[in-house]
Amino acid sequence: MLTPNALPPLVIALPIAGACLLLALGRHVSRRVIDSLALAVAAAGTACAGCLLYAAGHGAVVTWAGGWRPTAHFAVGIVLVADQVGAGAALLVAVLTLLALLFGWHYFDDLQAHYPALMLLFSAGMSGFALTGDLFDMFVFFELMSVAAYALTGLKNEEPESVQGGLNFGVINSLGAYLCLFGIGLVYARTGQLGLPQLAAELAGHGRDIVVIVGFALVVTGWLVKAAVVPFHFWLADAHAVAPAPVCVLFSGVMAPLGIYGMARLYWSGFRVALAPAAVHRMMLVLALVTAVLGAVMCLMQRHLKRMLAYSTIAHIGLFLLGIAALTPAGVAAAALYLAGHAAVKGALFLMTGIILSQYRSLDEHRLFGRVRHPGIGALFVVAAVMLAGLPMTGAGLGKALLEESGRSGALTATVIVVSALTGAAVLRAGLRVFFGSGDRPGVANTEQETTGAHEQPDAATPAGRPPATMVGAVVALLALAVALGVPAVAGAAGPAAAQFCDSLGYRTRALRGIATVAPGGPHIEWTATGIAWGAASAALAVAIAACALFLPPKLLPRTVSRSTRTLTTALHRLHSGHLGDYAAWLMVGAAVVTALIASG
Repeated sequence: MLTPNALPPLVIALPIAGACLLLALGRHVSRRVIDSLALAVAAAGTACAGCLLYAAGHGAVVTWAGGWRPTAHFAVGIVLVADQVGAGAALLVAVLTLLALLFGWHYFDDLQAHYPALMLLFSAGMSGFALTGDLFDMFVFFELMSVAAYALTGLKNEEPESVQGGLNFGVINSLGAYLCLFGIGLVYARTGQLGLPQLAAELAGHGRDIVVIVGFALVVTGWLVKAAVVPFHFWLADAHAVAPAPVCVLFSGVMAPLGIYGMARLYWSGFRVALAPAAVHRMMLVLALVTAVLGAVMCLMQRHLKRMLAYSTIAHIGLFLLGIAALTPAGVAAAALYLAGHAAVKGALFLMTGIILSQYRSLDEHRLFGRVRHPGIGALFVVAAVMLAGLPMTGAGLGKALLEESGRSGALTATVIVVSALTGAAVLRAGLRVFFGSGDRPGVANTEQETTGAHEQPDAATPAGRPPATMVGAVVALLALAVALGVPAVAGAAGPAAAQFCDSLGYRTRALRGIATVAPGGPHIEWTATGIAWGAASAALAVAIAACALFLPPKLLPRTVSRSTRTLTTALHRLHSGHLGDYAAWLMVGAAVVTALIASG
């Protein structure tokens, strides 16, 4: 019988072993066998991650690799520390991987076992990143998930757009990784430690150290590049536009949000004792607001469906970061629940765009006007769009309500409402146009700066008519998960999990001494009248904005508004130029800003 300490390594090792098995058998068995094995490995990984989350509810599960055990004055070796938040992230990775593989049954008939093997390796990298308690191991798992993600982005390597998107993704994330590795070197040179609990013990009682501060800032920059926080966000829409739809489920649902998780883990588990909370709060708040607003505006401007969803992810990344910026268990609980609910809804939306692409060879909202004859899928798309805006009684809605209540600021609450409404409105507008032909037929002409998705090669050509049951089943399962996460009996675990996550002393004591401490009580998770009211307001605002976009004649807008809108649109399109040199320059600017904000505390 497996002990709890065996679960963290198993959650990581199982998909790696499964990927190796698939590659070994790929040329000798049928594709049906390959897909069945991949689903079986993903299901087993999901079961292990679920058991780990249950075990973590009784205290963080600590595993020292290689049999090392820390002593009073000597702590070496690699440690895995699975608290409830980390185990929950691993479970989310496993569930999304399972449903993505279900959707992709027979998806790439010409890739043999490479596609499911890469998906399993990708999930192993993300799970390891969530569970490790070692700074250098975080970098190793960061690179594992990155390499798998680059390959999955460029699967259609005969298409120039796919190569370009994968190249942008790879180069920008590699630059972030170099800065991260340099920061790890600075931290190790100063402290002689890489384990997060060992780092916390070493830094406790020390004064302000500029080398440690700069090292932390550089490591965080690497995680923020992965999270696509502005101004590190340029690669994300390019990668989503060319990656297969089931891969985008993992990109938007967990890979990018794991960058926010990594920064929060690094702060609370290792560096909290060495950094000024006011400086960390200021850095996170500034980046969160800029990311949320820019992502929402860019989302509203898109007509390429996958790019629209990608910019919606950027906007929500900003909202997740806004919760972490509160530096409280309430903020962490809000961000964690919002992240999980968003992952389910956004995953369903990406899978539905995959169905559209497979049958219509286009992702252009304008050219698809009224052409997609799947009213059932259309109804699910519209419902998911309203969920994205924060519809009450859903996981995303409950996370959003907690975020609004944790901020205790009218301006921040208004930002959350408007940003979520804008992203929901953009997706709702597209769904009503594409599936139901609502509003006037839009023009199909495009400017040089605009990416339309008018002529896209499908990931898989499915026959016209009813989509395969595996595709529809994966969509329905994700939307059901999104609703389940809004039930307080399910979501209530986020409160104690957040308190455990923010208990820096408890993390260190559990990992180094094996002593379980009692974490302070976490926030109570429930629906309130205020939360329901703000959620209804966000959903109603999204519907109103979508209705204006569909039915309001442009000539009714004042000329100055139309001119200003065109100027803003042109400027933002030029900013997102697609040139690697521009993106690399913005990355360096962002790294300098992050370092300055943290060091100024």
